[in-house]
Amino acid sequence: MSKRKLTVFWVFLFFNGSLIAADGSYAVANIPAALLKNANVVKRVGETRYEVSSYTKMKVYKKEVLTILNENGDEFAGLFEFYDKFRSIKSIEGKIYDASGKEVKSLKPRDIEDRSAVSEISLMEDSRVKIHHFYHRIYPYTVEYEVVMEFTTTFIFPSWFPQPAEKYAIEKSNITVSVPDWFSFRYRTFNYTGDPSVVPAKEGKSYSWQINNLQAILMEYAAPEWPNLTTCIYFSPDQFECGGYKGSMASWNELGQFQLLLNQGRDKLPDAVKQKVHQLTDGIAEPREKIRILYEYLQKNTRYVSIQLGIGGLQPFDAAYVTAKAYGDCKALSNYMFALLKEANIKSCYTQIKSGEGKYFFLSDFPSDQFNHIILCVPLPKDTVWLECTSQTLPTGYLSGFTSNRPALVVDENGGRLIRTPHYGITDNLQQRNIKATLNEEGTLLVNARTRYGGLQQDDIHGLINNLSKDKVKEYLHEQLDFATYDISKFNYVENKAAMPAIVETLDIIVTNYATITGKRLFIVPNVMTRTGRKLTPDDDRKYDIVFTLDYRDVDSVEIEIPAGFSPESMPQDVTISNKFGKYNCAVKLSGNKLLYYRSIERYSGRFPAKEYNDLVKFQEVTYKADRNKVVLVKQETTKGF
Repeated sequence: MSKRKLTVFWVFLFFNGSLIAADGSYAVANIPAALLKNANVVKRVGETRYEVSSYTKMKVYKKEVLTILNENGDEFAGLFEFYDKFRSIKSIEGKIYDASGKEVKSLKPRDIEDRSAVSEISLMEDSRVKIHHFYHRIYPYTVEYEVVMEFTTTFIFPSWFPQPAEKYAIEKSNITVSVPDWFSFRYRTFNYTGDPSVVPAKEGKSYSWQINNLQAILMEYAAPEWPNLTTCIYFSPDQFECGGYKGSMASWNELGQFQLLLNQGRDKLPDAVKQKVHQLTDGIAEPREKIRILYEYLQKNTRYVSIQLGIGGLQPFDAAYVTAKAYGDCKALSNYMFALLKEANIKSCYTQIKSGEGKYFFLSDFPSDQFNHIILCVPLPKDTVWLECTSQTLPTGYLSGFTSNRPALVVDENGGRLIRTPHYGITDNLQQRNIKATLNEEGTLLVNARTRYGGLQQDDIHGLINNLSKDKVKEYLHEQLDFATYDISKFNYVENKAAMPAIVETLDIIVTNYATITGKRLFIVPNVMTRTGRKLTPDDDRKYDIVFTLDYRDVDSVEIEIPAGFSPESMPQDVTISNKFGKYNCAVKLSGNKLLYYRSIERYSGRFPAKEYNDLVKFQEVTYKADRNKVVLVKQETTKGF
């Protein structure tokens, strides 16, 4: 297609779009009734086009027309377009229409805000954002935005998510990728039927995908991650260029080679730091002990600060920079630790990983940039040590739930290879709670609770005690404990910073009106602290599989001393249930004036078919009810002698 014809095509398309809007086609009355069901917003039109002309030039055209049905859809009515040294915004147009499809207002350049896009966790970033919102509150209404951008890299190849959230329906949406014959890319579709439409384009081909009449999704409890539920497409170029560096994503090995290229020469330590490394480790024979010493040196002498500058946030600042500043982001600190270990003659591997939310959705057979964080892998002859270099408090070798049990791209001198970080299982994630309590005649319970949290179960507590003051920790405890009226008179934490860490918590709690005393009867729940938090509603029409990502076990032993003279009137039966979701049992008995209670629950991770959802409902219902069963005791009459 000639340049003149291409220009005419775009002019016709945009002009034709204006005509469509002018004739009332955006009227809410034209939305198919099925798309209104469960929806807060309906995408009337979605058009996305990528046009690659070189490894350092790609144009992106985006047009969206969204009908906002109610106030819950307002968050989608705004424009947020990010740009940086690799992405520039060439133009933005916008309009708003009333319910009949009549234009109310058009966007003026002065209406667009231009802000720094530095995130809360960053000290410096070179990205900015264009922002606009019509702030219309007469529902329903329709907004239309058209954006033209230019990328100076093909490393950034955005995925297509036409339906970004639940309660969001689509009338029609499409994406077109136009590339020269010499440019190869791969794609992976989800919830899309058929192949793309492929037609000749300027010196190459255009690939197009389109969807129509996609109804709103209602999220279900424990559903799989979003890409499993909606239509989306991931893209990955085989070859690319970024900031003057050429690379490939054709394989994991080649993507790792690109990272090697970016890191080259950035592990040079100042002489003073080299001397310190030898001072700390030369007398140590055991490699794991050397790793621990140097990791703790890193933790004591640096801190995490996010700095997203340079080559798309991909290239670390060098080791000398970290030495001088005593801070760095995940890239810089991992590279610095790499340099410390190298000086101690210990090989380590710079490692890319997908951390935090969305961690379990990963395309292992689709080499591409799916990572957002850097850690360090230290392979030893018999095992592997993993280091989270942004933390000043984690023990050596422990990753936490932020980066455990997921694929990671380990980069060594040969390139990249995909392996999995450690999985912490049910024996690791163990919570053991022992409670000794005394109940007085007024129903007040004096509780002494000792709890040992292990593995992933200690992550949140670790964050609390290492980042908050004692007053803030007490505030947190007051928000979390499930008692109506109580006070924490004393609390303490002891942390065992082993490769499999544990935290021991001791609490002294005064719970008023814990038991109900009516006449000569006493009503009390023997399960004092650890209870199933929610009941589920049966659903014979469950759509999505059930996904749990944490294996854990909780064990509770409770001893409650009660006032003298009571005997059982009603005691709950022992409860046991076991299925593929977990195992549970509890038992209670009265021994003298002590109420003895035992509870154990195991929960299993995995992906389970939707048809088994009601088995999960049953498990939750049984445990929820059993956790709240009451013991009824009756006061014995005192027989007076003659």
